[in-house]
Amino acid sequence: MPELWNDLLNCLDLRACPSDEDRDDIALFDGTNQQLEYHRLFGGQLLAQLVRAAQLSCPGKSIKSLHAVFAREGRADEPVRYEITRRHEGRSFATLSAVAQQSRGVLATASVSMHAHEDGPELQTIEAVPPVLPADAHTEFTLIPWETRTTTDLSHSGVSAPEFEMWMRTPEVDPDFAPALTAYATDLNLIGTALLGVDGFDHTGNGTKFTSAVTSHNLWFHRPFRSDEWLLLRQHSPILVHGRCFGRGDVLTENGSLVASFAQEALVRIPQ
Repeated sequence: MPELWNDLLNCLDLRACPSDEDRDDIALFDGTNQQLEYHRLFGGQLLAQLVRAAQLSCPGKSIKSLHAVFAREGRADEPVRYEITRRHEGRSFATLSAVAQQSRGVLATASVSMHAHEDGPELQTIEAVPPVLPADAHTEFTLIPWETRTTTDLSHSGVSAPEFEMWMRTPEVDPDFAPALTAYATDLNLIGTALLGVDGFDHTGNGTKFTSAVTSHNLWFHRPFRSDEWLLLRQHSPILVHGRCFGRGDVLTENGSLVASFAQEALVRIPQ
């Protein structure tokens, strides 16, 4: 696991590149890829790198939201080039557009909103957070190189409610990386959550029993937080229809603070 963790952090260390155009509204970055036994780039890597590219392009503000659309599979043997265009930047907000691409073409596009910190009243209405699960609830997820705990078995092929809760905590890390690392984690289990409600299918059957691929992913960041403190990812899938599934979720701290929300649509082709 330490090797996977260091590999992921290396991927988030984006390299600034000179632009061919003399424009101060465009920033270019190259990102390396995870060394995984995986036939394509993991979408969570692209999301995490998009978050980091936005942060580096607009250092005076925090990321507020990211809305990404995936266009095609990425190749693991070629770095990803990120082009960030600052469409507008004022005192409070900034609007960015982002393109992730390789030599084959565009992998993903994203619209990103940034926001300078402001003080104001706080009001939150959300279901209470249960206690952190004990150590014996530890669950391994191949693509997540940190501590995760859950009592829901996503490999169960029977029928259950399409709901999933997972506690997670990364090793100690700079809090600036928390949004990127959380974005990475939110991409992993929403399809598996949707399949909990389908008899005879689970997330391990992609490419054999069914075909799935994420088409769009959205994130909203509400408060500053740390990923090396316990976070609860609480998610559910309200619909699977016409070869697509939709899921959404919240990210909460151990004390119940809502720090982020996310939503995803994915292709899920199940033979009839």
